[in-house]
Amino acid sequence: MSQPSNVEAVDIFTLSQARRVAAMLDIDPARFALGDPIPRGWHFAMLAGETPRHSLRSDGFPGLGVAMPQLDRPRLLLGQRNTEFRGDLWVGAEIRRHSAIASIVDKIGRAGPLSIVKVAHNLSADYGAEGARGSVHETQTYFLAGLPPKDGAVSDATPKSLNTPAVLYGITQVVTPDDLLLFQYSALGFNTHSIHFDRDYARNVEGHPDLVVNGGLATLLATEFLRTDLGKTLKSLSARHLAPLYVNRPMTIFVPELTERDAGVTLIDCDGTIAAELTVSFDDL
Repeated sequence: MSQPSNVEAVDIFTLSQARRVAAMLDIDPARFALGDPIPRGWHFAMLAGETPRHSLRSDGFPGLGVAMPQLDRPRLLLGQRNTEFRGDLWVGAEIRRHSAIASIVDKIGRAGPLSIVKVAHNLSADYGAEGARGSVHETQTYFLAGLPPKDGAVSDATPKSLNTPAVLYGITQVVTPDDLLLFQYSALGFNTHSIHFDRDYARNVEGHPDLVVNGGLATLLATEFLRTDLGKTLKSLSARHLAPLYVNRPMTIFVPELTERDAGVTLIDCDGTIAAELTVSFDDL
């Protein structure tokens, strides 16, 4: 039986979820209580895949919030994520979610046929007599393609590189996502995509040198740096994923310019390749 491409659900972002995301990020879980605002970006746990095992894609990916089709395309890449925050969601609040496949477009890329799948999500909540409202609107763009040749590249994108770390004249932080972090993030989002936990699959089927860091995890580490180290509250986020990041390799979060209203953020792998480019705006203080 095919899975629905349009999902309506009501759920609660529980205190346990909030504390487990905090623990993953090495933040004291006891800092969170019922009624606290959910840090912006932590909503990923509300988009956990619920696709039954028999309906998973061949790569194990369940889809986030709505089942992802196979389309005879065994390889899936996250291309882009656009998120808008309109007020806060709260721990323990009833949250309504609408997730849908917004469009599927077939194209011919440099490596052959591919499908571009856009998935739209809306999370919203009302808070009774106080009249407070909060919502998150997110669109994810995925590329579905054939497997690469044994000696070929794993991405249809052309990687951009920084020639030397000496060009990093902004604010930087270096983090190294390890196996444990990939496991915890994937578990919290119930993401069973094999490239994040099965080395044999990642190497021998999709041609990666090691486990791939979740694109959402890389983005979360960047936005957490903005939130916890630089004191910024996200209003919007646009992330373009250009090249894979791999486990146990240092990743540099580079903020070349920061204003009160916005910032550009670049994620750079240990070889100087630009893995992702983020544009973020902030709520006014």
